[in-house]
Amino acid sequence: MSAIAAITRLLISCADRPGIVAAVSRFLHEAGANIVSSDQHTTDPEGGSFFMRMEFTLPMDRAEHAEFERRFATAVAEPFAMHWQMWQVSTPKRIAVMVSRYDHCLLDILWRHRRGELEGDIGLVVSNHPDLRADVEAFGIPFEHVPVEKGRKAEAEQRQLALLAGYDLVILARYMQILSAEFLEQLAVPVINIHHSFLPAFAGAGPYQRAREKGVKLVGATAHYVTPELDAGPIIEQDVIRVTHRGDAATLERLGSDIERTVFARAVKWHCEDRVLLHENTTIVF
Repeated sequence: MSAIAAITRLLISCADRPGIVAAVSRFLHEAGANIVSSDQHTTDPEGGSFFMRMEFTLPMDRAEHAEFERRFATAVAEPFAMHWQMWQVSTPKRIAVMVSRYDHCLLDILWRHRRGELEGDIGLVVSNHPDLRADVEAFGIPFEHVPVEKGRKAEAEQRQLALLAGYDLVILARYMQILSAEFLEQLAVPVINIHHSFLPAFAGAGPYQRAREKGVKLVGATAHYVTPELDAGPIIEQDVIRVTHRGDAATLERLGSDIERTVFARAVKWHCEDRVLLHENTTIVF
C-alpha cells in the first residue's frame, strides 16, 4: 500500500497541566504533519481533566503509521500519562446493527449509510425476530436471525458474539433485549443504544401511553453508550419535540419515533467521526 496524505484523528484525555498542546503540536510539526482541525476542553485548569480532538495530515503507509504511533506513545503520551488513540479516516469503522421488530431507526440508519452520510460501513444486521429480513436485504446487507428463547439467552448471546466478532461498533436500533454484563465484556467494543424519552422517565413497556396519561408537553429520545447498568450509560445526544393535549398515545409515539431516528443517527455519526470522548459516566462531544 502506497503512502497517502490521509487525515488522521488523534483523541487525547489526561490530567490537565501546562504544555500538553505544545508537546502534541511540536511532535506533529517535527514529523512533518499539517494540523487541519483542533478542539480541546478542560474540566478545570487547576487539577481538572483535559480532552483534545485533533485532525492532521501526514503521508504514511500502514507500517509508517504503526511506527508513528509508537514514537508518539514514547515521546508524548507516556510523559503526560495520556489515554489516547489514533484513527485514519480512510479506514471506515465496521458497524453491526442489532434490532427487534421496530423498523424506524433501522431503516433510517441504513438509508443514511447508503447515502454515504456515515463514516462507517454497516456490514451486518442481527435480530431476535425474522420480520425485517426483506427490508435489510433490500439494502444489500446480510441479515442474521438469532432468536432469544426463554431459558436460552446465554446460548443466543454466544451465537451473537460469534457474528459480531471483528466489528468496531455495535448499534442497537431498538433492540428489545437486555444485554448481559458477560456479553458486553466479551464483545469489548462500544455499543450505542437509542431510548425513548429523557432517561430514566417512563422506562419499560407502554411508555407513550403512560406519558400521555401524565400529560407531558415534551417527548424526546436519548442515545447513550451501553453499560451493564440498564439505560444508565454515558449520554451522547438528546432531543425533544413539543406535544399538546390534543395528541393521543399514537401521535406521541409517531413524534417520538421521529426524534429517535435523528438522535440515533447523530450519535452514531459523531462516534464514527471520533467526536465523543468518555469522562467518568458522561461524554465530551466535540
